[in-house]
Amino acid sequence: MRTVYFDNNATTKVADEVAEEVGPLFCELYGNPSSMHTFGGQISRRIRQAREQVAGLLGCEPSEIIFTSGGTESDNAAIKGTLAAAPNKRKIITSRVEHPAVLTVCRELENHGYTVVELAVDKQGRFDLRQLEEQIDDNTALVTIMYANNETGVTFPIDELAELVTGRNVVFHTDAVQAIGKIPLNLSKSNIDLLSLSGHKLHAPKGVGVLYVRKGTRLSPFMLGGHQEAGRRAGTENVPGIVGLGKACELAAKNIEQESSRIRYLRDKLENAILEKCPDSRINGDKENRLPNTTNISFEYIEGEAILLMLDKHGICASSGSACTSGSLEPSHVLRAMGVPFTAAHGSIRFSLSRYNTEEEVDYTIEKMPAIINRLRELSPFVANK
Repeated sequence: MRTVYFDNNATTKVADEVAEEVGPLFCELYGNPSSMHTFGGQISRRIRQAREQVAGLLGCEPSEIIFTSGGTESDNAAIKGTLAAAPNKRKIITSRVEHPAVLTVCRELENHGYTVVELAVDKQGRFDLRQLEEQIDDNTALVTIMYANNETGVTFPIDELAELVTGRNVVFHTDAVQAIGKIPLNLSKSNIDLLSLSGHKLHAPKGVGVLYVRKGTRLSPFMLGGHQEAGRRAGTENVPGIVGLGKACELAAKNIEQESSRIRYLRDKLENAILEKCPDSRINGDKENRLPNTTNISFEYIEGEAILLMLDKHGICASSGSACTSGSLEPSHVLRAMGVPFTAAHGSIRFSLSRYNTEEEVDYTIEKMPAIINRLRELSPFVANK
């Protein structure tokens, strides 16, 4: 059976060029980059090159790049490292639609005496900058707002937010895991202090990420035990992951504009056809300010998990905006924060595309979706009782 993979916000295929680059690092070039001998030294050079490649995509200095194990570690390091460097400040500002790698940390910190403010969003998943401006005070240590939402693709005005926050002498962090490689950015022209990214979201291996730390930003080390990453993140480097991430960033930097345009075309074709052919469906989130690859569609009166199971029978991979698969009957915290009606939130599906998707795959999915939705509506007690 064919596989149509529309779940790229969950993870992406490792690019062929990346796999080719990292292959020799497992069994041929396996030295420790901290070793004094030439065999290890050549590995150290590969890490330096990767650091330059990542910096090239982000528009920053290589010295501002810290390699981590992924987005979750980067988020944790940004939040906890900032608070440790500012022990006299006890307030954190975030949003209600953040990834759990941020929200869970912030809510745990409430148990340790920190004040956490979660900014509300409107029905399009946006929030009013005035909310943020009103909440910042002398006790605020950190503002952490995601660059783009992983469920809806909605993007926030991060440069405006960063300018506002740093103008108040507060550290600004953004979880940019979903944005990197999909939309251009230039950190040298931004006031962002800290930025997280994860390799497996842009066709690099799993288990590697980056925390960007703007020069001059105070940040206590999160991992202790060695000199690696200029003493800011101890531990022997994940060389294949780092080199793979560097290559993936190089590829993204070369092709981001062209790929974003093509992917947006495919996303829009898929989205518009589904809305036309499937009554009682709706887009969740701001249609203008969002990632080019993401659409989140709710189908009234049916369960998202049932849609996924039927899509899977046709080899189509997507994901649900509901948390039901984890054992909860509650809809996604993102959709709840946006005020999406209960009957729609439970029937939400996210399609997220990548450079490897084709128009043929979009046409195939468009062909299958109406019959799936119609069949599930026939079986739905919600429709019968409507």
